[in-house]
Amino acid sequence: MLYGTTKHLESYQGIHPGVMKGLEILRDTDFSKLEDGRYEVDGEDLFFFIQSYVNKPTNDTPEAHKKYVDIQYLISGREQMGVAPLEDMVEVVEARPEGDIWLHHGPTDKILVTGDRFVAFWPEDAHAPGIAVDDPEPCRKCVVKVRVK
Repeated sequence: MLYGTTKHLESYQGIHPGVMKGLEILRDTDFSKLEDGRYEVDGEDLFFFIQSYVNKPTNDTPEAHKKYVDIQYLISGREQMGVAPLEDMVEVVEARPEGDIWLHHGPTDKILVTGDRFVAFWPEDAHAPGIAVDDPEPCRKCVVKVRVK
């Protein structure tokens, strides 16, 4: 897992090139000019989507992905995300291999994502996004998907 801000991308030089390109998308894109939806950058190897939603009080099914690094960035709003090593998950509760998502049960620690902060989750990272900080609030998020397998 990588937790940082878009202000310090030079610190990540040498990281997986697709992940670096994804981070640069977060830094360089004016998301106010884009509608919610999917945007392809390099086909299935690198794409992002923008979504608007109201976050929820809890998320008790952390997710993980086997093929993609999942970079999450709040365009507006704020939320907490549960995070944990995948090996800390106690069971798979739903598998959707066609969408590269596995939902689990297991303990997580929470981090705050807001402002220019992003979180990049590798296949060994479980994450439970969309958790309200206080009361549920509207959010707009960009999720960059980078194929690593």
